[in-house]
Amino acid sequence: MADIEKRSVILVVEDVEETRDGIERLLIARGYHVCTARDDEEAVLRAAFHRPDLILISLGLNAVQILSAAVRIRERTGLSDEIPVVAFSITSLDEGAEVQAGHNVYLTRPDNFDQLGALLGRLLRKLPRPR
Repeated sequence: MADIEKRSVILVVEDVEETRDGIERLLIARGYHVCTARDDEEAVLRAAFHRPDLILISLGLNAVQILSAAVRIRERTGLSDEIPVVAFSITSLDEGAEVQAGHNVYLTRPDNFDQLGALLGRLLRKLPRPR
């Protein structure tokens, strides 16, 4: 099962270059294929081309704006609602809002990459195969 998960493509949407690059390096070290975008417009292009298995989105926006950006990415690329979206921010969100936006998980900015990596692995293992 781990081999299936490791072939997964993760789209990282983050506007802070150092954070985006750091997340990309950590995910590549774990064996994932990674594509990155610095905003939701670039994310639409990347998602349409790479057809990610999971979207990890942050952006320096408030929580509601991040959720709106993720909805736009899904809508404009025709990605399945089964594609997990993990959104995170430094601000909190009203409970349930992420579910309304089609998200699987909303996190206040994670500070432990091992926990985030384990979460991504669990979500990716739940995906139907083949892609």
